[in-house]
Amino acid sequence: MRAATGILAVVTLALAACSSGDTPILMNATSNTRGPDEFAILPTKPLELPQDFAALPEPEPGGHNLADPTPQADAVAALGGRPAALEVAAIPAADGAVVGHATRFGVASGIRDQLAAEDVDFRRRNNPRLLERLFNVNTYHRTYREAGMTIDRHAELDRWRRAGARTPSAPPDPDR
Repeated sequence: MRAATGILAVVTLALAACSSGDTPILMNATSNTRGPDEFAILPTKPLELPQDFAALPEPEPGGHNLADPTPQADAVAALGGRPAALEVAAIPAADGAVVGHATRFGVASGIRDQLAAEDVDFRRRNNPRLLERLFNVNTYHRTYREAGMTIDRHAELDRWRRAGARTPSAPPDPDR
């Protein structure tokens, strides 16, 4: 009887290890806090009555709806930019001074590819341990935290507030 129970336990563990959960393949970027996920809510724009119903374009399946959210264009408009500039690859004339100052020491070509290669190399050198790989434990955040490559958002908020900078309200730190 004891042997049968042991075999049943081993078979159950083996089947559980073979299951596929809802964890994405690349990374599980869920928050470990008890608060709401403010990025999960994307409100729609208010409905507007058009000036002329005859001037409306023909609806097309999968097409653009005027009430659909456009977060990137909305952010550009909120910061004083022109959302139409998102479609143009050229730098707007108003941003020339900022871009000139940011690139005054030169611009490294292929910086994104270089950073991606360095990140892959870093993660390869800091692979999860055998049991973490065996049980598909996500070690992404822990790896960067242990290497000192993360920012404590609450300590950074406190630092800016002590410096006198105007900061938005933020939820309290549950660990303090």
